[in-house]
Amino acid sequence: MYAMIASIVIAVLACIATVALVLTKPSVAFAVHKKDGSVKTVKMSLFWMPSFVGAVLILAVGALSVQDAFASLTKDMWAMFEGKTVNSINPVKILVLFFAMTSLSVFLDELGFFKLLALKTLKRAGVSQKRLFVLLFLVVSVLTIFTSNDIVILTFTPFICCFCFNGRINPVPYIICEFVAANTFSMFLIIGNPTNIYLASSFGLTFTSYVAAMALPTLLGGLVAFLVLFWLFRKSLSEPIEQSEDIEPTLNKPMVIVGLVHLIGCLLLLVISEFIGVEMWFITLCFAVCLGICTLIYSAIKKEKPTILKNTFLRTPWELLPFVLCMFIIVLALEKNGITSAISSALDVGDANALTYGLTAALASNLVNNIPMSVLFSSIVLNKTAAEVYAAIIGSNIGAFFTPIGALAGIMCLSITQGYHVKLNFLKFSAYGLIIGIPTLFATIGGLYIALLYI
Repeated sequence: MYAMIASIVIAVLACIATVALVLTKPSVAFAVHKKDGSVKTVKMSLFWMPSFVGAVLILAVGALSVQDAFASLTKDMWAMFEGKTVNSINPVKILVLFFAMTSLSVFLDELGFFKLLALKTLKRAGVSQKRLFVLLFLVVSVLTIFTSNDIVILTFTPFICCFCFNGRINPVPYIICEFVAANTFSMFLIIGNPTNIYLASSFGLTFTSYVAAMALPTLLGGLVAFLVLFWLFRKSLSEPIEQSEDIEPTLNKPMVIVGLVHLIGCLLLLVISEFIGVEMWFITLCFAVCLGICTLIYSAIKKEKPTILKNTFLRTPWELLPFVLCMFIIVLALEKNGITSAISSALDVGDANALTYGLTAALASNLVNNIPMSVLFSSIVLNKTAAEVYAAIIGSNIGAFFTPIGALAGIMCLSITQGYHVKLNFLKFSAYGLIIGIPTLFATIGGLYIALLYI
């Protein structure tokens, strides 16, 4: 009983403190000296500290042993090399997969590839805001499928703010459009969101089985989200655009080609990973390492410093590393002491389980952020059907609409827009998010019911 109470108290306090730090955004900064002599300040968020302290306390009070924690973190790490088929969850594998895919995307973004795509798309819009709105939604949706929602938010938000300022148009519709598209189509592939990776891995879902189940719900949810978005901002989109004079970035074509080959090659191998017997984490790790080696060779030939690698490393969200590992330890203590099984039983309400899990996951995301929620739900859905797992994934993505707390992407988005003096505060973001998110959530879960009938 002591261990159970201690686990609950520590978990609740860690979640509350995490939300508080996400809202207050404390960070540490350090200077990076650039090649031209200028100094760039790099900040590291401290939102992971409560989970770190919570994990230390969990181990200190004996709610979970160090041996059990280490064994769970590294479970079946090398099973692939022993010829075993493994479906068990392993946070280390998930983190390797996430960081490797993030590095491939950030590398291309540092080269200006995504900005070039955005500029070409925006130029095709001419003076029509409605055409621009549709193009932005489509481009963000497609890019998110093949990268991740966080990368798209970091890439597009500053550009949207600058473009709207130059064109003298209201940036709010485009910021909301970008955010909704990114966090809807992040459901399409496992790699689109860390929550997808965590929850899908907890149930042993393969890359192809995941796509087969989530393609229709994502497309249906995306359609409903777009229709609500367009209706919501129809008056603002009627005003004309003043032409922007932004200059297209000059790309390092050889390195862009190298980056694209690695990203596309990685995605293709992920699709067939279950057939060739190679785990997804190992595939992404190999491509990330290979890209780094190719970049070093290219830099050596050109007699240049590998600045692109340094910038990619600095932009990678390493704060997620201690956060996910420590939250896993906290949730493992809850599972060991019977808490997650009690929550799982409470959520069982007959035939409406998928809807219940989707709604609960969306609401829980806005209480503790969607990454801690996914860590918690990975234990709750462990012995459930695929429908509940997919529904929780849907809730973790669409739940990001409701408040900025729902996902780190929301916090990053508001932080960036405040720097450009965009009039988008917590309440305004939440008002738009609820109007768009509720019908999108129900449409996506409805699409899930249809998809599961045919697979």
